[in-house]
This record gives sequence, structure tokens and C-alpha cells, in this order.
Amino acid sequence: MLFGVLLDRIIKRGSLTIVDAAGHEQTVGDGSGEAIVVRLHSRALHTSLVLNPYLKLGEAYMDGTLTVDAPHTIYDFLDLTIGNLGTEFAHPLARAVYLLRRAKRGFDQYNPLGRARENVAHHYDLDGGIYDLFLDADKQYSCAYFERTGMTLEDAQMAKKTHLASKLRIEPGMRVLDIGCGWGGLALYLAEETGAEIVGVTLSREQHKVAVRRAAERGLEDRVKFYLQDYRTVAEPFDRIVSVGMFEHVGVRHYAEYFNTLKSLLKSDGVALVHMIGRLDEPGATNPWIAKYIFPGGYIPALSEVSAVVERSGLLMTDLEILRLHYAETLRQWRERFLAKRDVAAKIYDERFCRMWEFYLAGSETSFRHEGMVVFQLQIAKDIGTLPLTRDYMTDWERARRTADAPRRYAVGE
Repeated sequence: MLFGVLLDRIIKRGSLTIVDAAGHEQTVGDGSGEAIVVRLHSRALHTSLVLNPYLKLGEAYMDGTLTVDAPHTIYDFLDLTIGNLGTEFAHPLARAVYLLRRAKRGFDQYNPLGRARENVAHHYDLDGGIYDLFLDADKQYSCAYFERTGMTLEDAQMAKKTHLASKLRIEPGMRVLDIGCGWGGLALYLAEETGAEIVGVTLSREQHKVAVRRAAERGLEDRVKFYLQDYRTVAEPFDRIVSVGMFEHVGVRHYAEYFNTLKSLLKSDGVALVHMIGRLDEPGATNPWIAKYIFPGGYIPALSEVSAVVERSGLLMTDLEILRLHYAETLRQWRERFLAKRDVAAKIYDERFCRMWEFYLAGSETSFRHEGMVVFQLQIAKDIGTLPLTRDYMTDWERARRTADAPRRYAVGE
């Protein structure tokens, strides 16, 4: 069994049993722990999983031609495999496929205005009920901030918004642009907490509709405006710009365009904060299954790819924080919540969609645990003297919001 031969080279810790379409079994690993049993129900998988595992594994699970015996799940299989694989697997064939994917990424991530809208619609214009199954009450669809152990998802997402706000140093009356504003939670939070005027832009019709409604429900429509608009078409100046979980959709060919746009929109004493998924190793390529089924046009950059463009833009990187494992914990809670309401998801779409979404959440979590995926928070300014010399202003902001009414806010969420 070719797939078994491949896995035998990878799995050195733990125990995995592969049952092929003819019923033949092969066990790999060192025998430690309870064996995870994976079954292949199609002979075609014997070859396709070896030739193109990064695409065909997810497709096989979606189609039901690859299953995992209970009590284990696809997460357990991916955690075992990726945990053994890490970032060090360098089989010549795998390396060749990787280099080919990397060579064509400029084409894959070409995101002019029209195509960018289509890519966003593919993922974010799903039936809104799907996101309600696993996100927090504020519909924060980005990495939470686990500042202490045992935090609920609601607590950690509130802490994320507070953490972001602490780095922006927003004053009452300032104008703030939220690029890729999602369902509006961060914009509404910033308006309420700082007294600023917020403009949020998104390419998702569903997100825009919800954000506008939420602003009206909270009586903030005079200070928080949401537009169905590409950030590249915004023309007015802003004191602050924030962008959370959007840069991954920009595309490598558009990085200069992105940061040049930030520079043109920021006032001379302006500050921008970009929160993005990143990789700790060298520049790479998007997983083909993710690119096909989840985030077309998306890419997770290495820091070297981003910092070089910031330098050329003339902007100044004034602070950098790397959040390790925070997204892994976020994804774990999303995955558990989704699986707890899987039957509802199946009624909204179908079983194939449920298997696709489970694979997406499980695969993403294991990438953050084992493959060097992290979150970068880049603080950027035009003037080196705009912000205080120490980071005390950040911790002071967060500390102030943990007092007085903080217990109520963190328990309830937004």
C-alpha cells in the first residue's frame, strides 16, 4: 500500500493503522498510545494520496472515501501526522510539489477588485447560521487573545479587542478606518470605548448587512458607518487604521499596493495596526485544499515578505508582537462548538459540507500547533515620534478595562 509506505516514513511517534480498500491492514509508528484507525474506501486513493496528499486527503474526507474509526476523529489523525511531520519533511517529490505551488502563487493570489470580491463571497457570504454555530456572541472570526488560562472564547475575544485597542491609542473624536470589518464587532467596540468615529469596509454582502443592523440596534449609526467597499477605493484621511484577519486575503502581488494605500490614508501623525496570520519559516505557498475549498486567493506570509514591503513604502514599523498558540486554542474552541451543533449545520447545508468544515478547522488547528503558524500584530506609523517611548500606554489601557465593570463585560461579551 503506497499510502502506508508514505505514512511509515512519517509516523515515528504514536500508532496508526491504515486499512486499504481491499481490507488489508498496515500499522505504523512506535506502538505508543491507542492506535488511530484510518480506512480507505476507494482503490484510487492508494495512489492519489501519495501523489497529491495536501489536496486529496481533504477531498477524500469530504467525500467519505476516507474515514477515521471512532472514538478518534479526523483531528486526531491530522494531529498525529502533522505532529510527526512538522516542518522538516523533505522528501524530493514533496519538495518538488511545494516549489511548483510556490512558483505559481503570484497567479493564484492575483486579487484585483472584482476577483477580490468573488474570493470574499466564496467564504464569508455563506449562510450566516453556520458562523453562529461556533463563533462567540460578537461574531469575532479571528484569533482570540488568551491572556490567562481557562478563558472562555467570549472572554478571549473581548481580550483581543482590548489588546488591539491598547496599541492604537485612540482619542475621542479621532477617525478610525477598519479594513475588513467583518460583522462589525471591533468597530462597535472601538466607538463605545474610545468615543471615536469609525468607518468599516468589507467586501462581504452578508457581513455588511449584519454590521449595519448592529450599529443601528446599538444607536451608533451616527458614529459608526459600514460600507460595502474595497479598501483601495477609500479616499479620505484617518487618524488610525486597523485591519484584523484581512491581510491574508491581499495576495503577495498586492502587498505594495496595500501598504502604499495605508500610507496615503494615514494622517501625518497616524497609526495603523495590522493583525495577520503569519509563518515563522521561509515564504511558502497556500495549501491547495484550503485554496480550492476555503480561502481562494489567500496566502499566509512570512514576516520577511511583509517587513520588506513596509520598509519600501516609507512607513515605520513601531511595534511587533507574535502571538504563539493563541489561534490553536481559538480553533480548538471553534471546532468543539461546531461539532456540538453538527446536526444543525447538516440541516443548513449537508453532510459533505460538515466534513469539509470539520477538516478545515482541524487542519488549521494542527497547523498552528505543529507547522509554525502564528499571528503577527504590526504597529505602523508615519512619524517616529507619534507614540510614547515605552509600551506602558498599552498595559495601562488593558489594566484599566479589567477594573470596575470588567467582570460584567468579559462574562457577557459584546
